[in-house]
Amino acid sequence: MRIDAEQYGGLCRCGAEHHMETRLCVIEADALANFETYMAEAGVTGKRCAVYDSHTYEAGKLRRVRAEQEIILDPKNLHANERSTAEVLRRLEEDTQVLIAVGGGTIHDIVRYCAKHRGMKFVAIPTAASCDGFCSTVAAMTWEGYKNTMNCVAPVLVVADLSVIREAPAYLTNSGVGDIIGKYTALADWRIAHAVTGEKVCERIYSIMKDATDCVWKNAPGALEGKLEAYEAVTYGLLMSGLAMQMMGSSRPASGGEHHISHLIETEPAALGVHSDALHGEKVGVGTVLASAEYHRLARIRSIAPYVLPYEPIDQGMLREFFGEALYPVARRENEKECLAGVTAEAIVRAWPEIREIVAQIPPAEEVEGLLFTLGAKHTLEDIGVAEEKRQTILDHSPLIRNRLTLMRMRRMIRH
Repeated sequence: MRIDAEQYGGLCRCGAEHHMETRLCVIEADALANFETYMAEAGVTGKRCAVYDSHTYEAGKLRRVRAEQEIILDPKNLHANERSTAEVLRRLEEDTQVLIAVGGGTIHDIVRYCAKHRGMKFVAIPTAASCDGFCSTVAAMTWEGYKNTMNCVAPVLVVADLSVIREAPAYLTNSGVGDIIGKYTALADWRIAHAVTGEKVCERIYSIMKDATDCVWKNAPGALEGKLEAYEAVTYGLLMSGLAMQMMGSSRPASGGEHHISHLIETEPAALGVHSDALHGEKVGVGTVLASAEYHRLARIRSIAPYVLPYEPIDQGMLREFFGEALYPVARRENEKECLAGVTAEAIVRAWPEIREIVAQIPPAEEVEGLLFTLGAKHTLEDIGVAEEKRQTILDHSPLIRNRLTLMRMRRMIRH
């Protein structure tokens, strides 16, 4: 399967000019055997540096690509943060023109940040269908201990070798499924923000993301039987999700209340008292279960007027106490110009019938949990190492991790 990514660029009927950095995505068995052909087709030339972690570098079935320099990182405690990016930038030879990321989401986020920093071309070789960030222009980075979505660069070329991806451990594919099914609540949050504030929604991007999510939902169970078509469908859905974010220029179509749950757990605020070694997509899958359950609970309210309160600014004392002294300055900056401040109680009441219709399109929590359970994926808080008793605290505080209007954030104005 080939995706001509350039076709998604240009003037859109939404009125925006969508800029695409990615030219070509290839999803095929043994695709790496033709890597040089795809590089030439995408017009990628110049001195190369390939970045791996040692586990990926030593994988027996991986065909390593030609590169004048190779940087192999220690996978132990490897995160996309200021330390790992500094190490790559320090070791990178000055005359390098092309950075190649070989591995999972963490390696790709590190490399896309370094490519942005050096103004270099970036090529992606995902070795597992583990996340939807391979084609994205943004990277989920932990900076100063706080989870941030940072603008970086997208790959010019993506070569996804299904022969390698199918051999990856099942939990990695399950992580990718968890990441992509979170789009059901993310897309709902986008629609809800439009209903309440008029935030712009591009119907083309929305459709691309929805189709990608439906594709993964439908085909993911085939991975249990090792069907190549299932891995192709999941990889396709993940790459299309990244292309949709690239069109948008942000993660808005792909990240809502469910991702904020994951990011909050990853940030480990002082008062939350949790630590999870689960992958990002695994936490997003669980976050989707939680968000779907809460959104459907709220949508059962026919008349919201008695439960809507006027907006109140975030209590800085609460913010400091919850995140702790180390994280408070970043949390304060993130919420300085809170998106909820422009929302009135009247706007929520007026939009509520439409909000209920939007929520009705989200798969119920039981169905989300059922799919994850069928795949053998993590589907409860306990599965990702978080006590069930933390659920309410997570629901209440997760919106504070990102200044983006979601139904989860609007709960601050709804008492029920």
